[in-house]
Amino acid sequence: MRVSKHLPLQDTQTFAADYKDPKKYLWLISVVAPLAAPLGPFLYLQTGNTQWLWVFLAFFYLGLPLFDLIFGEDTQNPPESAVPQLENQSYYRGITYALVPIIAFGFFFNVIFLATHNLHWLHWLAVAITTGSLLGFGLNLGHELGHKKRQLDKTLALFTLSLGGYGHFSIEHNRGHHRHVATPEDPASSKMGENIYSFVFSEMPGGLFRAWRLEKERLANQGLNAWSTQNEILRCAALTGVMYSGLIAAFGWPMVPVLLVVGFWGAFQLTSANYIEHYGLLRQKQADGRYEVCRPQHSWNSNHLVSNLVVFQLQRHSDHHAHPARSFQSLRDFPELPTLPSGYFGMFLVAYFPPLWFRIMNPRLIETVGGDSRKINFHPAKRNVLLQRYAKLLSC
Repeated sequence: MRVSKHLPLQDTQTFAADYKDPKKYLWLISVVAPLAAPLGPFLYLQTGNTQWLWVFLAFFYLGLPLFDLIFGEDTQNPPESAVPQLENQSYYRGITYALVPIIAFGFFFNVIFLATHNLHWLHWLAVAITTGSLLGFGLNLGHELGHKKRQLDKTLALFTLSLGGYGHFSIEHNRGHHRHVATPEDPASSKMGENIYSFVFSEMPGGLFRAWRLEKERLANQGLNAWSTQNEILRCAALTGVMYSGLIAAFGWPMVPVLLVVGFWGAFQLTSANYIEHYGLLRQKQADGRYEVCRPQHSWNSNHLVSNLVVFQLQRHSDHHAHPARSFQSLRDFPELPTLPSGYFGMFLVAYFPPLWFRIMNPRLIETVGGDSRKINFHPAKRNVLLQRYAKLLSC
């Protein structure tokens, strides 16, 4: 089911002046949905019913894929001439700003709940994963704000990223991933035949090391030492250290495993997104040794309406990489893009079961590149096996 269609290019000027975002108030879902994270522990405290501790996980990992299936895709694009007015409307910035205290409240409420209540390990794990997933929303918010030029946006991005101890993300993503995306050199672009559990061991440390190298180079160009107080990674780490030390001092050593598990799962949500966003796609190396410019065809796209409303349209990832400065409300769909069969939450679940992921995505990847193996980013150790397995579908 498709909710709407692209506006023909010749009609964009005609409709721009009268254009009204049909999802303008639906974007508020992105602010309301994360409230489900502290809602479960809150309702448990009121009722004593442990089933409430699973409400967030059930909603996001089962409910959202179901809603995506029911409500289908939305391929509507704003007319290009209306984009400046969309970008300048403070309403959309206000939505992102409003989410910051919600993420912070949910994080502190849940980690304090975990450190101060004696729960069965399974219920403890459910709330820890819930809280880590909330940090995933914080990383997504930091991603949206971190691409902006306003200092307030950058400051809020730094704060939300510091909640999960992932302050290097904006540097790694903006200056590293966007430059090397869909190439073998990018630790945040997964390769065909690589499962998510091996990907995490290259993506997490690879992102941190690349961010440090990039920040060290930036500071060196200014005549500063890498350990300068101007180092953005160290600034965010200091903020994380202050918050985490305060939590441990106030609530004791039970807070330590809480912060470790919650922080890891928050980072793993970013890893999950990176894994599915560029799986197997490859930019071509040109005669001069440089890679071709990143195009929309180098990212997997999803137009599923409901999940896009929850994640600030991150799933229109193709346009994001083609135009990183565009705000969520202005991102577009394009014809003939690499397309995921579900929204991110549904695809996360699929990725957590590698045989199922490979069964769904490997043939889809081959079809997307027209069977041309030169356009596939193979995992080096799996290349020959995959070429043999899919010999009938691939051309060398």
